[in-house]
Amino acid sequence: MKEATGKETARTDGAGRVVLCGANSYEQKYFFNPDFKMLPQSVQDELHIICVLFTEEVGGIFTILFEKDGGVTMETQASDEDYMYDEVSAGLLLGEIRRKRKELLESLSLYYRAAVLKEDVSDLLEEDL
Repeated sequence: MKEATGKETARTDGAGRVVLCGANSYEQKYFFNPDFKMLPQSVQDELHIICVLFTEEVGGIFTILFEKDGGVTMETQASDEDYMYDEVSAGLLLGEIRRKRKELLESLSLYYRAAVLKEDVSDLLEEDL
């Protein structure tokens, strides 16, 4: 991972997206980007649970990232040698997370756009009222 440039202050992946957190079933590790340690502990805990449960259920590597525009993306991938990884289950679980954690994902996007990209999000907040 490398340091971002410009308006961004967090680490980015090769495509310029900022990694928020992820879990790796092969190494049995969880990663949380320390650049976002100012997020409430309850949010950090929820992200931890989402990532670890995902990899426990379907295996592989699961990552939550911020896109350049502030959108939140969830990705999963598996090693070519991982014959236990189930792409269908992974897709279904991603859809379930998007539905059940919609509010969390929208809040994370809003936070990133305001705190990192320094956008004026007052218009977005008024739309939600």
